[in-house]
Amino acid sequence: MPVGGADEWVEARQTELLPVEYFHVVFTVPEQIARIAYYNRKEVYNILFRATAETLTTIARDPHHLGAEIGFFAVLHTWGQNLLHHPRIPFRGESTHLHCVVPGGGLSPDGERWVSCRPGFFLPVRVLSRLFRRLFLKRLEAAFRKGKLSFFGDLARLHDPAEFLRSLEPLRESEWVVYAKAPFGGPSQVVDYLGRYTHRVALSNERLLDVKDGQLTFQWKDYRVKGREKSRVMTLENNEFLRRFLIHILPRGFQRIRFFGLQSNRNRKVALATCRRLLAGPMADLLPDPADYRTLRLPADRESIRRCPRCGKGEMVRILTLAPAGPSPDSS
Repeated sequence: MPVGGADEWVEARQTELLPVEYFHVVFTVPEQIARIAYYNRKEVYNILFRATAETLTTIARDPHHLGAEIGFFAVLHTWGQNLLHHPRIPFRGESTHLHCVVPGGGLSPDGERWVSCRPGFFLPVRVLSRLFRRLFLKRLEAAFRKGKLSFFGDLARLHDPAEFLRSLEPLRESEWVVYAKAPFGGPSQVVDYLGRYTHRVALSNERLLDVKDGQLTFQWKDYRVKGREKSRVMTLENNEFLRRFLIHILPRGFQRIRFFGLQSNRNRKVALATCRRLLAGPMADLLPDPADYRTLRLPADRESIRRCPRCGKGEMVRILTLAPAGPSPDSS
């Protein structure tokens, strides 16, 4: 059940790629939040987008981390392989989350310099996770106070303010999953990613195996199984299949793919032109200042990022800078 327009959308995005390293960052909500989202999709999904965007831009602006204005796009993913809405398996394609595709750097505060992140490392996920948790719960509480949330079934008790706040207490202490995947190899890999994921729906035609006698059979992957043999076959009554599938039909007009920061609609054209101009300069201009690089610290352990990860004693020294292997910024 593919969504049309994917090829055209990807072709348009190709013109916006920068000749830098790209990162894939995933923000996942806990099961308790996904259950609330089941009855409040538009409100909770909007909170997810806003909290994610604020988290990434806030930490990226922090001079202790990147110290730059960044741009990225995010894609909402609500279904698991078996079409359920809030299974208990964190991430791994089985829960409500946002996929974010982010260039490895951004513009300096004055807009006159491209600031690169460390090779292979964008932002610390623990820092992102803590801020994401706080911002999301703050927005969720605000939505509750404004009467924007509804509760039914076993969640009906949450209409009571005391019960609602009590239900959030465990979430304030639990770890929220923010997962940073290994960076893409370059712009071509990003384009490939866009083509495969941004225009998916809950079930593709290729996974449909049979429809007969009031039942539908489809293929799915069970990520609880270790190893390669994850493929499974599931048969559902037509009504149950339709119920599961319709859960993932978003509210009318809801945008499942959104752009933020330098890539937002109002900034994109000028910001990308500026980025390309700065990236066309000498490679040395794209690297952090050596003094700043030596004094930068990781919040988790406060150790210098120059400390050798193997022996833990010596400090690494840059001896060579390799130019990007991809096409030049001016190539089409």
